[in-house]
Amino acid sequence: MTATSNKKRTNVYLDADTKMKAQEIFKQYGLGLSEAFNIFLTQSVLERGIPFEIKIPNEETAKAIKDARSNKNMSKIDLDDLKKDLGA
Repeated sequence: MTATSNKKRTNVYLDADTKMKAQEIFKQYGLGLSEAFNIFLTQSVLERGIPFEIKIPNEETAKAIKDARSNKNMSKIDLDDLKKDLGA
């Protein structure tokens, strides 16, 4: 029995833009989406979970993200002023 005969087809719904960007990245490694998904799933099985850290932001960070996405509490800053503030 070959490895191919043990494979099952799976459909995955993806955001078109994310799919295209991912394909560009994986292409640099000589991988297609199927191979990349297989790597992810294999690592998930080996690690018995998601093979990278996922964090849920705390309340303050979540509010800052929400504000930034809705362009609230944002102000323009000059690069020179920022360098001065950082002491650079």
